Amino acid sequence: MPATWYFDFISPFAYLQLHRIAALRERIEIIPKPIVFGALLKHHGQLGPAEIPGKRAFTYRFVQWQAEHEGIALRFPPAHPFNPLAALRLCIAAGSNWTAVSAIFEHLWRDGRNGDSADDLAAVAATLGIADVATAIAAEAVKTELRTNTEAAIAAGVFGVPTLQVDDLLFWGTDATPMIEDWLDRPERFHSDEYARIATLPGMQRAR
Repeated sequence: MPATWYFDFISPFAYLQLHRIAALRERIEIIPKPIVFGALLKHHGQLGPAEIPGKRAFTYRFVQWQAEHEGIALRFPPAHPFNPLAALRLCIAAGSNWTAVSAIFEHLWRDGRNGDSADDLAAVAATLGIADVATAIAAEAVKTELRTNTEAAIAAGVFGVPTLQVDDLLFWGTDATPMIEDWLDRPERFHSDEYARIATLPGMQRAR
């Protein structure tokens, strides 16, 4: 069964993990699926890290450090968070393939450019063979696919991006990449008695 990589262009962590996905793709088939992170947050009743002042400052600092630490070229877009819908829809209009995914991520996070509108994305869209960006991202089929992708992620239990789904296993975040690599070496690892036990631990009981 192929794995599914759920991502949103709003996430710098998805951009960082993208650089390690290539090695994973040599070992397992991975299908990229753009989704709306904001819809996940709304479904789970959560705030994004950029919506919590202290967490926002730490997250940006950590992202910059991790990029430097791993030798990944990174420049934050002019504003963050930004509206990722145009970029997500462009990706789908371009076929949701790895070429489109990489090109749009690099436009936003390597080159630090805007991606809120069709005009912002015109240059990268041209490299993907799309001349009329506004028409491409306004297509009903494109909007429907983005909604369907997001609903599928929610149904699978996805709560954040990036998330790699392999069968019924979810690996969340770029820092879970070593965990994925380890699982590929030892697929039985998470079926041991202790992993089964912690999966069903009871929560704290409320006082009566």
